[in-house]
Amino acid sequence: MLKLLIDRPYNANQLAEAMNMDYKTIRHHLDVLTKNGVVTMEGDKYGAMYFISKTMEANINEFNQIWEKIDKQSH
Repeated sequence: MLKLLIDRPYNANQLAEAMNMDYKTIRHHLDVLTKNGVVTMEGDKYGAMYFISKTMEANINEFNQIWEKIDKQSH
């Protein structure tokens, strides 16, 4: 989800389609990420667009390093 949001903003429905996941599951994770300052939301509830937060942008290199380690371990 974060890898998608790094490229461009999405709404919850677009993320659900892009990730082939249930909308409610996506909403749950977006709520957790928003609550923890990883993503920000703009707009009304249903059509809200989600962006990575300024904090996430500032730490994108660290995120990418962690992601690479996880990706290597999963293969």
